[in-house]
Amino acid sequence: MARVAGKVAFITGVARGQGRAHAVRLAAEGADIIGVDSLEPDASAPYPMATPEQLDDTVAAVERTGRRILATKADVRDRDALLDAVKSGIDRFGRLDILIANAGIVTTGRPTWEVPQQDWDAVIATNLTGVVNSVAAAVPAMLQAGNGGSIILTSSGAGMRHVGNLAPYNASKAGVIAVGKTLANELAPHAIRVNVLAPGTVGTEMVTKNDELFRLFRPDLESPTLEDAIPVFSAMMPMGRPWLDAEDMADAVLFLASDDAKYITGQVLAVDQGVTNRP
Repeated sequence: MARVAGKVAFITGVARGQGRAHAVRLAAEGADIIGVDSLEPDASAPYPMATPEQLDDTVAAVERTGRRILATKADVRDRDALLDAVKSGIDRFGRLDILIANAGIVTTGRPTWEVPQQDWDAVIATNLTGVVNSVAAAVPAMLQAGNGGSIILTSSGAGMRHVGNLAPYNASKAGVIAVGKTLANELAPHAIRVNVLAPGTVGTEMVTKNDELFRLFRPDLESPTLEDAIPVFSAMMPMGRPWLDAEDMADAVLFLASDDAKYITGQVLAVDQGVTNRP
């Protein structure tokens, strides 16, 4: 199939995880990709950030589909860098149809009143301001082209359920929902649809290599491992899997980006095994 054939997608956080899965899935369905990732360590994140080598792997994976990709180093907190990336991509591919604002981080879990200023600022700047910066970089080009389009902002189930000890993350992801719904009203007259993806737990490095997260879920153990945390992850999920795969999120993104969702806008799509529906 070619559900986004001839279209161009701008994806943030593209070097690995959900961003890579989105890029590869859309490319397999006919889209060319403009991708960015910060490729820098972040002192506020208790797990490793993406590397240049991982970005190279994304480029190779997209090119194996037969589509093109322009992937550059850019931090979503830097609006000018995103503007440059979008301009370079449009110069290369001639258009922009899809934005997937996917980049995000999570910090060490602790009570709200104990969150260091540095961690609060880092999460809000990346997860919320970074989304707004991505929108600011992409929307003018989409409006100028006049072809309509699809914007997908990545929130989280945490933005709806407000899990304890994750206030910066919860607040940033709830803010993304507000931005998405506002933007949907603003852009509907231009045939640009805006929807929000709310993943549940996804087995990316944010989860599987995050010792602090393991301690949050297994406070009874001094040095819990991923294996120790898996039963807790599974127990949280109505459908029983400890986490979903990045490719499961890419399936939802493809649907929202394609004409299959041509009249869907202003919605939050939770792909989370039903956890946000649980009382």
